[in-house]
Amino acid sequence: MSQPTGQKKIVVVGAGWAGLGAAYHLSKQGYEVTLLEAGAYPGGLVAGWQTEKGRSVEAGIHGFWYPYSNIFALTDELGIQPFTPYTRSSQYSPAGLEVESPIFQREPYLPTPLGTFIYTRFKRLPLIDRLSALPLLYSLVDFDNSDEAWHRYDCMTARELFKQYGVSERLYKESFEPMLLVGLFAPGEQCSAAAALGMLYYFILAHQPDFDVRWCRGTVGEMIFRPWTEQIEQAGGRILANHRVTDVRIGAGNKIDAVVCGDEVFEADAVIFSVGITGMKKIVGQSEGLCDRPEFRNLSNLNGIDVLATRLWFDRKIDIPLPSNACFGFHETTGWTFFDLNALHDEYKDEPGTVVEADYYHANQLLNLTDEQIIPLVQKDLAVCIPAFGEAKVVDQSVIRIHQGVSHFAPGSYRYLLPGKTSFSNVFMSGDWIVTRHGSWSQEKAYVTGLEAANRVIEQFGQGQPASIIPIVPDEPHIQASRVLNKGIRSITQQVLPNFWLP
Repeated sequence: MSQPTGQKKIVVVGAGWAGLGAAYHLSKQGYEVTLLEAGAYPGGLVAGWQTEKGRSVEAGIHGFWYPYSNIFALTDELGIQPFTPYTRSSQYSPAGLEVESPIFQREPYLPTPLGTFIYTRFKRLPLIDRLSALPLLYSLVDFDNSDEAWHRYDCMTARELFKQYGVSERLYKESFEPMLLVGLFAPGEQCSAAAALGMLYYFILAHQPDFDVRWCRGTVGEMIFRPWTEQIEQAGGRILANHRVTDVRIGAGNKIDAVVCGDEVFEADAVIFSVGITGMKKIVGQSEGLCDRPEFRNLSNLNGIDVLATRLWFDRKIDIPLPSNACFGFHETTGWTFFDLNALHDEYKDEPGTVVEADYYHANQLLNLTDEQIIPLVQKDLAVCIPAFGEAKVVDQSVIRIHQGVSHFAPGSYRYLLPGKTSFSNVFMSGDWIVTRHGSWSQEKAYVTGLEAANRVIEQFGQGQPASIIPIVPDEPHIQASRVLNKGIRSITQQVLPNFWLP
């Protein structure tokens, strides 16, 4: 598709949810978009590919939760139906099955958080421990995703928060910490309390159906990103894989006027960075111009978390009661999940054996193991949950190590996270670690911030229609009323009492 003259040149760095979202919308609005991806395939962490034997693998399984309204609107627009129905899930410890979760939208609706509390089926956790979470509800009301709330809670660890509000040790170890390990990918003493509250509220507690999840019927790269990139290219966008950014060129007027990939220079009227924390730190480390700005230089205070993604093919069919399963207590400071791909992925429905994905989060102590050490460890863990795995034989395998692969929302990290706008007048940020007031998390947040970055480009140049971003569903009335009351009391208290306590 030929480009008309006079188009503004937009360079987008990173072809994950954020970068593809920005590139797609700007291409449709007539901008000359070049999307640079360091990897061999668009998709970033969720890109899929084929093994030497032609089997599909990807860097971990990613769920699509009930509140992902913008992603679901995108797949509708693309005319694709990549998702499974909503699934039930379970949770295991070395003692066996601990929790089964229903499909909450099918249960009679109760005001939050009653539905989550009543309908979740705990197998061992006593009622008295579950009731110890009630005082924690105040912090969920007090944390309203505002900048003030983030600063108030970010310097505290999630573990300190739960202890402060009287959560029992057993509830913390068997419920909250497992949620942190698979939601924020780190143990509670390494998670910001603000991030923990935001994640728990968005995925679990804001509305009864929010914890409902469905999955891609194959790799996300194949099922979603391939048709999406085809649409971007049809709209005139250019996607260049194997293009790792090595520098930027600072131009006049407080602007970056080009992005550099080795010997190639891509001129730009505006730049959108859509890479993860680790990737952005690498770019900044090579660029004297970016290092000169404190906001970019200070990204060195941020880190990622290691992930280990394994996929095993077994020689027999094994009965796995539910397709998605979370596990805790097997390895100190590490959480993991396993998925029945025969039930989730179309290509494995008729597979003669069982195909399982097992992903480990905060897996730094496992990444140095060899494949020959990792596979028996994974099979042993699976056999603790479902004994039949112990008798099966692994006939094929995939092990993917993702160093610093996912964002780490550590205590005190909020001050270093970048907003959507930067000190360069034509440079914008997007990704799941970027500060936004939208309220979403994970893949949905990355995609939303990509659309927000596209809208900032449109606002700057006055060309095209802004992307329509679906807001999160408003708080339920009793939560809204509680937050108004709490904000009023907090305001009065601040006026009456001296402001010398630590926030």
